[in-house]
Amino acid sequence: MKIVACVKQVPDTTEVKIDEKTGTLIREGVPSIINPFDQFAVELAIKLKEEHGGEVSVISMGPPQAKAVLTKSLALGADKAVLLSDRKFAGADTLATAYTLALAIEKLGDFDLVLCGLQAIDGDTAQVGPEMAQRLKIPQITYAENVVFEDNKFIVDKLTESGLEKLQVKPPALVAVITPSDFVPGNPPFSKIMKAKKKPLDTWTADDLGGDPERFGLNGSPTWVKRVYSPPRKEKGEILTDPPEEVAKRLVEILAKEGFL
Repeated sequence: MKIVACVKQVPDTTEVKIDEKTGTLIREGVPSIINPFDQFAVELAIKLKEEHGGEVSVISMGPPQAKAVLTKSLALGADKAVLLSDRKFAGADTLATAYTLALAIEKLGDFDLVLCGLQAIDGDTAQVGPEMAQRLKIPQITYAENVVFEDNKFIVDKLTESGLEKLQVKPPALVAVITPSDFVPGNPPFSKIMKAKKKPLDTWTADDLGGDPERFGLNGSPTWVKRVYSPPRKEKGEILTDPPEEVAKRLVEILAKEGFL
């Protein structure tokens, strides 16, 4: 079984700051982590490999420092990794990102399953997985909590508004996963991290992928962000301790001031 897992390096969202002048994220000094949804995808891919044999390849698109999430994936048990890094990929929206990742998956060769996180915590679009499936012309299942392989089919537990729905799909397919509430992310020991550095980790550029250069990065992105800004800080609320009549009067004044009356 050949499985491809897609991962993204994201800033720790509890510490994200925005440059008010440029509207861009301030990444200097902000720690980066592997996207939590993607880590579950990687660990699920490794579990399937351990149960049925095969190979797990991990792909990420980003700057050179994104190698850190690939090294962690290798330490968790993936077999090889590829970093897609090129200035031509900069400014990519979800469509251009999906196009680039799909080209890389095709370059890797035949595969049975593509696993990715439902969404990245820095964008929350949940678009890249489905767009990759469309590009690769394979069926997709999203909001998956678990995947097993039986009788040459992937059996997927899909979360819906009314509960879990059990679906099946024949390979090749793409599954976008959510993180189950009982999932405990693996934290590989130093010894496995050192061993991971000996596993294949290649860097591919736009020239390595081929494809249409006008579909990479900013050139291939139909989405344009007009403005990015931090929401206003919440001010400390007013605590009303007066007699009920005074509290009711003050509450009406507050509601009127805020435009609710």
